[in-house]
Amino acid sequence: MRETTIAICFVLLLFSFPAISKAKESRELDLISEAVFLLDSDTGAVLFEKNGYKKMYPASLTKIATAIYAIEKGNLDDIITVSENAYSTEGTRVYLEQGEQVTLRHLIDGMLINSGNDAAIAIAEYLDGSIDEFEQNINQFLKEKVNVHSTHFKNPNGLFHKDHYTTANDLALITKYAMQNEIFREIFGTNELKWDGLSWDTTLVSHHQMVNGSRPYDKVTGGKTGFVNESKQTLATTAANEELSLIAIVLKGNYKRDVYNDTKELLEYGFNQYTHKVIPAGKSFFVKGTTYETMQEEKITVPRTKGEEEVTSSGLLMIENDNGDILQSIQLAKVMPAEETFKEEISDDAVKDEKKSSFPGIIFILPVALGCIFFMKRRVIRR
Repeated sequence: MRETTIAICFVLLLFSFPAISKAKESRELDLISEAVFLLDSDTGAVLFEKNGYKKMYPASLTKIATAIYAIEKGNLDDIITVSENAYSTEGTRVYLEQGEQVTLRHLIDGMLINSGNDAAIAIAEYLDGSIDEFEQNINQFLKEKVNVHSTHFKNPNGLFHKDHYTTANDLALITKYAMQNEIFREIFGTNELKWDGLSWDTTLVSHHQMVNGSRPYDKVTGGKTGFVNESKQTLATTAANEELSLIAIVLKGNYKRDVYNDTKELLEYGFNQYTHKVIPAGKSFFVKGTTYETMQEEKITVPRTKGEEEVTSSGLLMIENDNGDILQSIQLAKVMPAEETFKEEISDDAVKDEKKSSFPGIIFILPVALGCIFFMKRRVIRR
């Protein structure tokens, strides 16, 4: 009886462990902000999203796009003369004076680190001559270079306009694109910088509290804050450990503590739950009688615990987490089976041989046919 009881207890314990593990694996994040997006910037895998494709107002996260557009289009050493329009811009500023001359690089510093709206206007006017032209050109840039299609920016700084919008997904993609640029990464991750302006000498300190250290987070590599009444608190953050590089976008939090707490929870979720795996070039997958393979070495993001890799009938490799959510997809190359290749080669050779043999055959048959006709004619004449 004692042995039976022990055996039953052991079986119950075995069945309880998977249930506990599964509950931990599929836990949902309890986030307050209205829209969030967590992206692996190395692979493009979507690790978590909540209202990630909903139209939202970005506020000063707009300046991420303005910065990378300026870095790619402009000359960082060019001297820009501040216009009256830039000087009189409302909101957060670096207190540029009308007629003041500043390099493009320094204006980008002031725009990203101190969120200077006046610097953003000066940059846009330098790049495109007017804000209207800037609107047209930056939206074209974002569609063609970054491949986002749910974003429209009316201005370079994010001041509210009903037609100035984006999504958390698009902002993550814009940040991912920008982070490929070394100059952008340097400015985006700057804690503080000496500002020697015509009327304002100070040390600029990043507004992002994880970057400036007032909310310490040792994995952070850069960030940008935003706020207007209509968008509320917005936050973009990049972070990395020895395995992953992540981008967290958090939009429309009521309070600063909300967007920072949500960001930290997102990042910790990403680092704790996911890792990378490399699929070698030429790796084969057999699906319904068809073989597909990787065309090159592929780095993918996979759950640390349980996930799935599934190939569709069209050769799309889908990487899923334990909830069945698709993290990323890779198009594989279709491989023709060796048998079909052999058949094709035989068929081609047969056609060639037939073509080669047909002409000599005609040459041989023609004299014989003519001879028969001649012989039959002679027999008819003799009769």
